[in-house]
Amino acid sequence: MSGQALKRTQELVTLAQGGDDSALGQLCGVYAERVRRIVRLRMGLELRSQLESMDLVQEAFIEAVKDLGDFTYCSDGDFLHWLSSIVENTIRDNVDRIHAAKRDVRRQVSLNRIAGRAERPQGDVGLPAVTTTPSVVFSLREELDRLEQAMDRLKPKYREVIMLAKIDGLTCKEIAGRLNKSPGAVAMSLSRAIVALTNIFERV
Repeated sequence: MSGQALKRTQELVTLAQGGDDSALGQLCGVYAERVRRIVRLRMGLELRSQLESMDLVQEAFIEAVKDLGDFTYCSDGDFLHWLSSIVENTIRDNVDRIHAAKRDVRRQVSLNRIAGRAERPQGDVGLPAVTTTPSVVFSLREELDRLEQAMDRLKPKYREVIMLAKIDGLTCKEIAGRLNKSPGAVAMSLSRAIVALTNIFERV
């Protein structure tokens, strides 16, 4: 984002924290596409098959709105980093719920067998229902679908460094601190990751 855009973000955050609904709406509008991309690229294959990305986007924004009063703007990129952390927590919570539901299903199957019941529970009991939602209308562009496929095929270390640099917007120095590596090593890894991603993207 340009310096002017970042300044506008700070102004909107301040107004929204003060109760300005119009500013809050503008803030969500500005970052909706970025958050959607973060969600889609951070979702694993398992979660993509069971949840709609726009449902997670909406859930992340709901959490962001609730916690906006606790956000402190210190430097450029802080707001996007903050949103990214909320997205990560939202995805993690949904993964935990899915795994818990599967455990409940397995437990119920065992109880049914012990009790000698003839009927078997449906395979999707306890899992998030797959329904037609408004998000179906907002179909993703083919390029984003291809990018997801390419990202899925990357080595985990390459995927992570690209996510941190290109999605979360961290600098090489910030990534180095997070990964406990030198900035030079991060820059080299990022360069190799982009080359690998480009090669895979051209083949999918």
